[in-house]
Amino acid sequence: MASTLFTAQNITVRFLNTMIFQNLDFTINKGENWALVGESGSGKSALLQTIAGNLNIIGGEVNYHFFDDYLHHNPGNPEHLTYHKLIAMVEARHHFKNLSNTGDFYYQQRYNSMDSEDALTVEQYLHTIKPTPQPNQYWHFDKIITTLKLDKLSHKQLIKLSNGETKRLRIAAALLKNPVLLLMDSPLTGLDVQTRKEFNDIISEINASGITIIMATSPYEIPDAITKVAVLKQGAIIHTIAKTQFNASVVMPQLADSVDKDELRSLLNIHPSPESFQQIICMQQVHIKYGDNVILNNVDWQVTQGQRWALLGHNGAGKSTLLSLITGDNPQAYANHIILFDKRRGTGESIWDIKKRIGFVSPELHQYFPTDNSCLQVIESGYYDTLGLFRPSNKDRAAIALRWMKALEIDQYARVLLRSVPASAQRLCLLARALVKNPPLLIFDEPCQGMDAHQQQHFKTLVDTICELSDVTLIYVTHYQHEIPESVDKVLKLEKGVVVDA
Repeated sequence: MASTLFTAQNITVRFLNTMIFQNLDFTINKGENWALVGESGSGKSALLQTIAGNLNIIGGEVNYHFFDDYLHHNPGNPEHLTYHKLIAMVEARHHFKNLSNTGDFYYQQRYNSMDSEDALTVEQYLHTIKPTPQPNQYWHFDKIITTLKLDKLSHKQLIKLSNGETKRLRIAAALLKNPVLLLMDSPLTGLDVQTRKEFNDIISEINASGITIIMATSPYEIPDAITKVAVLKQGAIIHTIAKTQFNASVVMPQLADSVDKDELRSLLNIHPSPESFQQIICMQQVHIKYGDNVILNNVDWQVTQGQRWALLGHNGAGKSTLLSLITGDNPQAYANHIILFDKRRGTGESIWDIKKRIGFVSPELHQYFPTDNSCLQVIESGYYDTLGLFRPSNKDRAAIALRWMKALEIDQYARVLLRSVPASAQRLCLLARALVKNPPLLIFDEPCQGMDAHQQQHFKTLVDTICELSDVTLIYVTHYQHEIPESVDKVLKLEKGVVVDA
């Protein structure tokens, strides 16, 4: 087999009207596994997409040497086979279709019993994956189910998977192809502590099976099997180094962070909440099940105004389902004793009465949020609790939305379509959307996914300052202890749908 698998020489890459790379060189040799690191928007995801052949290369030369080697050793292979078939990509967002393969999932689908059945199960989905003709198929269905611990999920519909479970499934689907190159964009995002520990061993086994790995990841989470690190900045590879010599704190120094407290105080006083509540949330013996599968088992939880909670638990513990009962997205709330903002569910309040009092961000909301609005329009839509702006922009509200963008350091994207900005900037836009109406309750479900270290620290500082300056109630979900704001002083922990710590 050739010692060089892939080369990009002096390439220029364009996406729509944006120049992403100019005069870029990158080589992948046999025996190397690469981690791509860098600040948000530096080009990590774009480099993966370039290697996968998904972006327009308008200059320079790209060679897939591994494909030439494959054809040499498999001369009888069908003519329609291309190098794409030997590459598997795990992107930051999934592209699951409904059961009839006629459309995408929608945000609330997983909680609506009729529509949630319009989805393949994990087992059915994996059986749709067609492996590339290879003489040695190390990764087969049974092997993958065992390695990725999907056995207990095999009969679960895709739409009902948690964020972390979805990530494991997509890695499994990529491995079923037994690719030469495995490209992964932030594969650890959304995984709980235990699964992240296991992921290191999984990556090592993937490498041992002969697959070359290129992954965009945090500089502080580089698996043992990685041998080389490429540091990107503003669309250029500024440094390559052996993993054994890489020091994240030296290569990616922390930037100074500050929040304009006076500006934040002014923003919080624009629409101060005129309401106060005895009970923000009161749940008594809440029990949620789908078929024979119990998701929440007799959960009790009381949240009063001004409290700041961390909601913790492993992937599939029931956190997202619990939050869906609060945000009004889960119809099973009506069959349980749940009080929101001093009012019992099912006593005449509408879903919009609930949503207007909540600022909410989650991985699922990010996954299904339409991307054809500008970032400023996305934030302004927070006033109306709609997934996008479906009415003429209000000049005054747009001005306030822009001030929130400046507070979150993303105002340069105001007129750019959501789909055209980095994933971390998309997440920050949705966070600004949650903040813009100054709701009495903020629910941040894994809000820092995809952010670089500076963005994470700035957001934490912003949240702590908001909590200092207001009586806002906060529910914060994360799998990373260091992401929890200092203002959080209460914990609800779930394990298999049961409260184990409160």
